[in-house]
Amino acid sequence: MDISIIKNFFPVLLKGSLITVELTFISMILGSILGLLITFTKISKNNVFKAIGSFYTWFFRGTPLLMQLFVIYYGLPQIGIKLEPFTAAVIGLTLNISAYIAEVIRGAIESIDKCQWEAAATEGMNYWQTVFIIILPQSYKRMIPSMTNEFIALIKDTSLVSTIAMVDLMRTAQQMVSTTFKPLEIFFIAAILYLTMTTVFTTVFKYVEAKVSYE
Repeated sequence: MDISIIKNFFPVLLKGSLITVELTFISMILGSILGLLITFTKISKNNVFKAIGSFYTWFFRGTPLLMQLFVIYYGLPQIGIKLEPFTAAVIGLTLNISAYIAEVIRGAIESIDKCQWEAAATEGMNYWQTVFIIILPQSYKRMIPSMTNEFIALIKDTSLVSTIAMVDLMRTAQQMVSTTFKPLEIFFIAAILYLTMTTVFTTVFKYVEAKVSYE
């Protein structure tokens, strides 16, 4: 293994990893917001809303993320919608992760004892007051392990955006390999950076989970 290659290209790959982190955080935040909205449709008593939410999660969980990215970046220009790689990547990742997050939130909400709903009703709370004041504050602790898993999976899934010309860590590594013809060293560094990111964030989330559980 050529150590000089590692020394020369590590800073560039590190910059690519920062873009990966940025993309992950933006998509996770937007996906959580959208996922919460989808959850409300899935637990709605309105059959139309419920059907829309169920179709959404069925479609985005049942089709490959890579295909979704291709449709957004390569397919939409066919109908006059052309997006920059970063925008297309955020939209694709957000739509995909929101379907998984919706299931996480729905499961956490439905795990709360029904007597909590009944108690809120006796206090004169309406549906939305009950959800935001009573149910969600109790259920968020149960979401943390699953949300951690989704976040870590999303970090790794961002590697797929390299296929739509998004210059993240994976794309940067591919470009370096094509110019240096040193795939072993370049991909080794990229793998270490991915491993470092997932390890750091897993540790952070475990600490948060422990603090929340203690409280």
